[in-house]
Amino acid sequence: MNHDKLSKSIVKYRDTVFRVALGYVHNIHDADDISQNVFMKLYSLNKEFITDEAEKAWLIRVAINEAKDLLRSAWFKNRDDCFDESLISPAYNAPELYDYVKKLKPKYRTVIYLHYYEGYSTKEISKIMKLPQSTVTTHLSRARKQLKQNIEEEEGEKNYGKLQGFI
Repeated sequence: MNHDKLSKSIVKYRDTVFRVALGYVHNIHDADDISQNVFMKLYSLNKEFITDEAEKAWLIRVAINEAKDLLRSAWFKNRDDCFDESLISPAYNAPELYDYVKKLKPKYRTVIYLHYYEGYSTKEISKIMKLPQSTVTTHLSRARKQLKQNIEEEEGEKNYGKLQGFI
C-alpha cells in the first residue's frame, strides 16, 4: 500500500479502529498502540480491497485480534494499570451510556459498538467477527438486556427512559 492510500485510510477509519480497541482494553494509551499496529499491518499488506467496506471490516477484525492478543499477554496481566477512566467517555457519542456499556463483556461491547455506533447489520457483524449471525443476534440481545438491567438497578425506571433511545 502506498503512503497516499494509507493516509486516506487513517483519516477515514482511525476513530473506528481506536474505539473498537478501546472497547476491549479500556485504556486510551493501549488503544492508541493497537491502532498504530493495525495501520502498520495495513501498510505492509500487499492486497487491494474491493470496496471501502471490505477495508473497514478488515481493519476492525485486525483491531479486535490485536486487542485480544494484548489482553492475553503476560505483560498486560502483570502490569499495574493506573489510568483515568474519564479519558474514555469523550470518545463516544453518549458518554452517560458508555459507563454502562463498559461494564459489559468484550463480546457484548463489540457488537453494541458495531451495531449502534458504526451502523452494521447483524449479518455484517457476523462476517467481521467471524461468528454465526445467530450468535451475533444473541450477543446483541443479551447486551441490551444487561444494559437495561444495569440501568434500572442503578438509575431506576425514571432515568432509563432518557437512555432508551440509545439502546
